[in-house]
Amino acid sequence: QVQLVESGGGLVQPGGSLRLSCAASESIFNFYVMAWYRQAPGKNRELVAQMSSDENKWSPPPMKGRFTISRDNAKTQLFLDMNDLSPEDTAVYYCYANTGRTAHWGQGTQVTVSS
Repeated sequence: QVQLVESGGGLVQPGGSLRLSCAASESIFNFYVMAWYRQAPGKNRELVAQMSSDENKWSPPPMKGRFTISRDNAKTQLFLDMNDLSPEDTAVYYCYANTGRTAHWGQGTQVTVSS
């Protein structure tokens, strides 16, 4: 069973930055795609950024420019660098991985943007 464990969430002031990490229980080369999603209170879960196995990256237009997805192949980790954060970015952020046959989610990490 694939396990994904997020870390790096916390409280940050508006305009600040944060890096989230997702540690996978197996090689990230096993995954067809990995991604970061987020879910704010009372809202649907939404895609923040995704990366395919051949390192093609994509983010929805509202996320482009402030959110950057990357990975560390040697350490089986996925990252999300977030910049110029605003209170609207407050949400639980989830790591997602798809093998092409099965989909897996992490437990989420809370990000709160507040002064």
